Amino acid sequence: MLRRSVTQQYPEVRPDLPPRSRGVIALVEENCTSCMLCARECPDWCIYIDSHKETLPAPEGGRPRQRNVLDRFAIDFALCMYCGICIEVCPFDALFWSPEFEYAEGDIRNLLHEKDRLAAWGPTVPPPPAHDPGAEPPKELSATPRRPAGPGAGQGAT
Repeated sequence: MLRRSVTQQYPEVRPDLPPRSRGVIALVEENCTSCMLCARECPDWCIYIDSHKETLPAPEGGRPRQRNVLDRFAIDFALCMYCGICIEVCPFDALFWSPEFEYAEGDIRNLLHEKDRLAAWGPTVPPPPAHDPGAEPPKELSATPRRPAGPGAGQGAT
């Protein structure tokens, strides 16, 4: 109350945001397998996914395989409560928080963003923070059991 208020002139001067701020959800389409986990776990049911199965030709001596092909991935940001559950449950790292926040629309019906718009925010996702150099190595690297090369490998020759 004793200091003068600081007013930022927003359109001309962009605010300094924290490096990992939550703005909008970005999609990496190549990583999405249409598993539907994000849509099922969303408490607001604001994620819409359509896909179809595609048969891949069989390799020599094998059988044909099927995979899901993503046709539509849309998020209705008019319904989204930005809880981040969809990002946490995605096992294939297809969803990320982007710091972009300038996606306001004049009509609420225009807040349904399809996969092309969500993918356009992908390059704005900051890289994950670096690990602390003084920290212990990950358990995956330090807990690898060492096995002997074969029977009697750890014993001396007789």
